[in-house]
Amino acid sequence: MPKTNKTFAPAPFKPPFWLSNPHLQSILPKFFAPKTPTYRRVVAKDSLDESDIAYDFYDVHPINTENGELEQTPLIVLFHGMEGSSDSHYARALAYQMHAQGWHFVVAHFRSCGGIPASGRVFYNAGDTGELHHMLENLRKNFAHIYAVGVSLGGNALAKYMGEYGDKALCDGAAVISAPVDMSSAALSMHSFLSHRIYTPYLLNPIIKKALANDITKDEIDSIKAVNRISDFDDIFTAPRHGYRSNNHYYYASSALPYLIKVTKPLLLISAKDDPFLGFTATPNDVSDSVTILDTEHGGHVGFIRYRTDRDKSTHLYKQSRLDINWLPETVSAYFESIGVPSNNSDA
Repeated sequence: MPKTNKTFAPAPFKPPFWLSNPHLQSILPKFFAPKTPTYRRVVAKDSLDESDIAYDFYDVHPINTENGELEQTPLIVLFHGMEGSSDSHYARALAYQMHAQGWHFVVAHFRSCGGIPASGRVFYNAGDTGELHHMLENLRKNFAHIYAVGVSLGGNALAKYMGEYGDKALCDGAAVISAPVDMSSAALSMHSFLSHRIYTPYLLNPIIKKALANDITKDEIDSIKAVNRISDFDDIFTAPRHGYRSNNHYYYASSALPYLIKVTKPLLLISAKDDPFLGFTATPNDVSDSVTILDTEHGGHVGFIRYRTDRDKSTHLYKQSRLDINWLPETVSAYFESIGVPSNNSDA
């Protein structure tokens, strides 16, 4: 891709004091998300040829690859977070921003997500870079230039992929948001009183429901029904189903942090220092020169909701105040432009 002379200079994220609470930041965004775009769904098999996987596209213009030529307009692919989908608040906001930039957008769903049940023994896990590579290979069949965004659990998987695959990574650059790159310390953070009370039921109940609908033994059913922490579920279900000895082995083997020093393509890491889901995050000494770290004081977990006051250009008077969640997609698109992704928006 052609390089630009643009530097990455993101707008600072500074919410007013009354909006700086990390739990407000983590919870409120879903109430201020734009409506769900009209996606074009494509379904294909996973890397094990067992489960169907949904790809939800938001095309910036019609695509025709029947003549064998690859689509040249860049494609931004989103790998969502735990129990996320193309309907998640961040997916909707990113879809509209990337569309406005003149780029195609797609949400690549992990197994059991996007409304399609898993058909095989495995679901998804935070270290399954082989599945990411498979999804990118599918997209490469039609798109010449791919850039990726990973959020939370999907962000850890993407960051690990970028380091593990290095020059062989099939996306030309990536941005990772609120990723638990050290999963052991993130699990401990989720055990804190407030995080356990507020977020665990929201995340855990859908996973348990899916697991119980799968082909599992009575002992597994009894154990899963007794779970009240995500780490316990990982120990009982996620780890053994995906070839790990325990939840500790799963967290150790799947964490992206040790791989960040091996990243060779542009990678942006965005996280808030007050994120209630995260433990240890990457420091400059943990990453290669290809990685840019953007830490904010506030923002919660995939939150970054801000309060904006618009000024009338003719009178210079303030005319409207509102909450929005556009800081993240604007920052991601600015980063992609800085690494050479051509934009067709009116501001470029």
